[in-house]
Order: sequence, then structure tokens, then C-alpha cells
Amino acid sequence: MQLKKCCDDNFTAHLRRVYISSEFTDAPSYFVKRFNLFLSGKTAGESKSDMQTENEEEEDASVEEYVALTNYTGSGSDQLSFSSGDTLLVHSKPSSEWWWAELKGDIGYVPASYLRQDAAAAAAEEEEEEDEDPWQDEEYFGSYGKLRLHLEMLSDKSRTEAYRQVILSNSASLRNKVVIDLGCGTGIISLFCAQLAQPSEVFAVEASSMAEYTRQLVKQNGCEAVVTVLQGRAEEIELPERVDVLVSEWMGNCLLFEFMVESVLVARDRWLKEGGVMWPSSATLTLVPCQANSYYAEKMAFWEQPYGLDFTPLQINPWCYRPLAQQEFFTKPKFSHLIEPDDCLTTPCDVLCLDMYTLQVKDLEEIKGQFHFCLEKSGVFHGFTAWFTVHFESLETGGATVELNTGPNSEPTHWKQTLFMLDRPVSVFAGDSISGNILLRRNSVWRRHMTVTLHWSINSSTEETDTTQVGTKSFPMWR
Repeated sequence: MQLKKCCDDNFTAHLRRVYISSEFTDAPSYFVKRFNLFLSGKTAGESKSDMQTENEEEEDASVEEYVALTNYTGSGSDQLSFSSGDTLLVHSKPSSEWWWAELKGDIGYVPASYLRQDAAAAAAEEEEEEDEDPWQDEEYFGSYGKLRLHLEMLSDKSRTEAYRQVILSNSASLRNKVVIDLGCGTGIISLFCAQLAQPSEVFAVEASSMAEYTRQLVKQNGCEAVVTVLQGRAEEIELPERVDVLVSEWMGNCLLFEFMVESVLVARDRWLKEGGVMWPSSATLTLVPCQANSYYAEKMAFWEQPYGLDFTPLQINPWCYRPLAQQEFFTKPKFSHLIEPDDCLTTPCDVLCLDMYTLQVKDLEEIKGQFHFCLEKSGVFHGFTAWFTVHFESLETGGATVELNTGPNSEPTHWKQTLFMLDRPVSVFAGDSISGNILLRRNSVWRRHMTVTLHWSINSSTEETDTTQVGTKSFPMWR
């Protein structure tokens, strides 16, 4: 208890020095008032009583009403928890991701992506934005109408060779079959089918303007008798017959991002014959608690003393829930992360398993998985790293399943891995356990976006101590 009081006193003194010596006085008055009350040592009840009259008299005209789109559970005392439909008063917007809001007299930070303006304002906004496409197809398919993404995908040998191996190893069973290649891009998989097997027909479906060039590539490679290129969305195209095989490369970061998988499921239900084959046939999302020393040093530790100067206010900010460095670098997941196998604190585990024959579109709205890790070595727990694996069942009797694994123990792919950083690193030890769950929640408005929420508890059990640390963090994944 004495040690805790000493630490509290030192921390308060540090905050007071920051307040006096820095630009803290430029903070919104709302924060300054509460910070001064904190330094005075008053309780929350006393603070609320002291400020009630003043707040009523100085009600800021800029306060806006927002409605919660979904439930949210705060991960700390400075975050608000709320339920879908709650009305919150937003007093300040320190960043695009986190706002300072009030709910039934309680104050705290809330994730901006979970809110929308009150019904009247929302109706006006809907009228203004009625032409906006929740799928953002113009932007999405526009990006696939350029060569940059196709160069990246075709240069990914692990990805492209996996699909080539699937066609080659099933060439005998593909003879005289009808195949649909959904989201065919430049038509590489369709061309593999035509050249390595003898299907009766391949429908190469591409919604972007790249389809015009795909037709030229099919003709250039002498496959126009087998491959028919169709331009359009899977939800809208018409085929002359049902298909025996549906093949698609639909996976995104963290497996589901951008939700091309919905188009695959729609095409499956519209055009796949009963008993037909899906490639990939199944998919898993894998998670591991990890160290990220170099990334943490690059984005956070750098500010401690660059060039002999003290830049720690960029790391520690007494009136902001997430200091600037955390807010900018750790609020969103890090795509294209390459984790070293040695940075895994234990054996990874599969947290989501999708069966492409039974998965339904409605299932995509919210998918939850559990995890339990027993740490195999001591280190610094910086966050979680995720990657996916897809499997292609064989059509041949006794044939082997082909696997495309994007994890750290396989050849790198253009997806690499996805890193989810904690706000603060935690020292952990061999024998500790980390348990919890991961939730992938699709955005209710923008259909290609999602939020990944991680809940975890660290259980440390030694001869001297038996403690548990609990944390929650949500990561928006936006285009």
C-alpha cells in the first residue's frame, strides 16, 4: 500500500510538471477542468458536484448527439461502455478514432466507428449521402482495374503456385467439367484450367474493367474455345448452366477483410451443382501472442530521447486516453507485418474455422473465436499476430489436400501477417497463460469494413504471486 501511494504521488507530481511546462493548457476546457480537479485530489463525486453548476452554465454549443450502432464494452476506467441505441453526447473529437463523450452523467472515451448522429441528423445525412454505395464498388473495382494489384498478386509465387498445383493435381477429374473462376482478375487460374486440364467450359468472371484485357489474354494464349470472360458482379451475372467447380481467390487481410467472400457464397448458392466442389474448401484464421520489439522501438521508444532531446510528451499525455504515438500507430492493425518465428511466445492456435460448403452470408456479420495459450518462453507481450490458411480438397481418389498457408513458417505471401498491438507491452513468463476471444464484427453500413475486437486475460501463477491482468481492444479495419 505504501509503494502504491508513493507511485501515485510521483505520477501526480509528473502530471503537474507536464501541465505547467507543456502545451497542456491548450487542451479543451472540458479536459482542463477535470485535470485540475484530479490534481486537487477530489473524488469523482466531489468533482461532479463542484462542476455541475459550471457545466450547466457553460454548456458548449458544439456538443453533438450520437446514437450507438452496437454494444461496446470499455477496456478501462477512462472508456465508456454502452448499448446499441444509447444516445451519447460527444464533447470533443481528439482523433478520428476516439471521441470524448458522456452517457447518463458518466464521461469517457468511445470508439467513433460505433456511433452515428441522432435520428434527425442521420436522416439529413442519409438524404445527402443517398447515392453513396455501402460496398464502395467504384473505388474497390477501380483499384482492380489497374495493374498494380495484379502485379503484386501474380508476383506472389506461393499464392499463384498453390492454385496452379490444385489444377494440375486434379487435372484428370476436371476433364469435361464446367468451372467458374470468380474474381478472375487477369485470368491466371482460368488459363491454368484450360492449359493443364480439359474442362468443357470455364467462366472467368471479373467485375472490374480488367475484364477487357482478360479477354485479350485468353485469346493471346489460345484458350478462347474453353474460357469465356464475363464482366459483372457475381450477384448479377447470368450463366447458361450450373457449374461443377467454383474456384476463387477471395481472401483478404485477416482472412475476411473486404468481404469478397460474400460474393463467393452468393455464386455458390446460385450456380454450383449439388455435390459440386468449392476451392478453397475450408479456411482457418490463426492467432499467436507475440513480441514486436523492433516495431515498438520504431514507433514508440523512438520518442524517448531522439538526438538527446526529451520527446516523451508524444508518448505520455495526461489529458488524452491514447497519447499521439499510440493513437497514430497502434489504434489500427498493422497490415503486411512479417513476424519472425522466434517472436511467437508460444504455439499458435486456430481461432476460426470456416467450411465453405456450409458458411452462410448472415454468418459473416459477427464471427467469434476462443483462444487459450500457455506461454513457452518469457518475453515481452506486445500484441497478437494473425494469419490464415486455406485448403483445397482433392477430386482424385486418395489425392492429397493442397494447402496455402500465410503464416511465418511458410514462404512469405503478399498478405504477410496482421499485427494487433496492445497499448502497453506486458512482461510475461514461461508458464503464464493468455486466454480470451476474438470477435470479427462487420460494419453495418460500409460492407467491406470490419472491426476486430480482442479480449484477453493474462494469468501469472508462481510461488510468490497469483495475478490476472485483463484487457480489451478494438481495431477498425477500413479501406
